[in-house]
Amino acid sequence: MKILLDMNLSPDWVKVLESAGWEAVHWSTVGDMRAPDEVIMAWARENGHIVFTHDLDFGVLLALTRAESPSVIQVRTQDVFPEVLGERLVRVLREHEIVLEKGALVTVDEGKERVRVLPFR
Repeated sequence: MKILLDMNLSPDWVKVLESAGWEAVHWSTVGDMRAPDEVIMAWARENGHIVFTHDLDFGVLLALTRAESPSVIQVRTQDVFPEVLGERLVRVLREHEIVLEKGALVTVDEGKERVRVLPFR
């Protein structure tokens, strides 16, 4: 599984995700830091990455376009640093890896996770 980290997340996530066995890259190393979400989504789709973000707009884009990919993992917690959320996110990714590889939106809140399979109907 390959994961693209959005600009609103720390590049420190790359180490956490790679140490768990996944390929990870921060958007700042592959694209324009001011790129709109649509460009980030297109890059992820074309390059086989899942988008990891703290931005709710990615879920909206999936809904509006009825896209089948890329998968998106969005965190809706106050503290999104790997030191706080790292272990939980790795567990969630392992738990939902198969559905993420097929196409899904996984939302991680303070107390639970929700999974929606793509495309939204």
